[in-house]
Amino acid sequence: MNGQFIQGIRIEWNLIGAKSYLRNIEALNSLQELMFKKPVTFFVGENGSGKSTLLEAIAVSAGFNPEGGTKNYSFSTYDSHSELCDAVRLVRGYNRPGSGYFLRAESFYNVATKEKEYSDFAHPSERYHEKSHGESFLALAQKYFKGGGLYLLDEPEAALSPQRQLTMLAEIYECAKHGAQFIVVTHSPILLGLPGAEILTFDEGTVHPCEYEDTDSYIVTRMFINNREMILRRLLSIEV
Repeated sequence: MNGQFIQGIRIEWNLIGAKSYLRNIEALNSLQELMFKKPVTFFVGENGSGKSTLLEAIAVSAGFNPEGGTKNYSFSTYDSHSELCDAVRLVRGYNRPGSGYFLRAESFYNVATKEKEYSDFAHPSERYHEKSHGESFLALAQKYFKGGGLYLLDEPEAALSPQRQLTMLAEIYECAKHGAQFIVVTHSPILLGLPGAEILTFDEGTVHPCEYEDTDSYIVTRMFINNREMILRRLLSIEV
């Protein structure tokens, strides 16, 4: 047994309806068990491959609000999480995290609003709405990311410039060195370059390990940078 708070997951498919759309997600419908071997695990794959759906189910099973926040957040702007949450069983380690956060880019506005409502004299608001989107993401990371915590992140790069993605990478790396666990859905070739992380791809119909250089994020970015003019000519039928 490794030191991760969440050692892995198991899915009880008998708890999912026979006509559920989840059974049509190719990478998920054959998944019975998934183990996490490293302090940082990245989920990669094409849009619609099931990455965020699985991360959301893990987050809810771990006690987080479906729209994000710490475990103290309890609200619902729109009840959209899937029934996979009811079927996922966490394989927990011996240790318990001292802190945690579920960050999802698509609902961060709602979380930022609720954070302001929850604030009081003893717990002042970070005033995320008064910051840019990217500044808010970094402020959140710098406040909540700590050694010994559990962090589930859904496309944290969405609001970040390339430079800020490097800052986020450094924050994740430093916390992981001090006992934190991260499970991250990302398309960022910068974040995916974090040393020692495990990358799991949801492409090709199964969830399986993938090398950094074999991810689409790396391949497509490298191809575009090295062949920009040729790609644009073919894609747009224009002279560049």
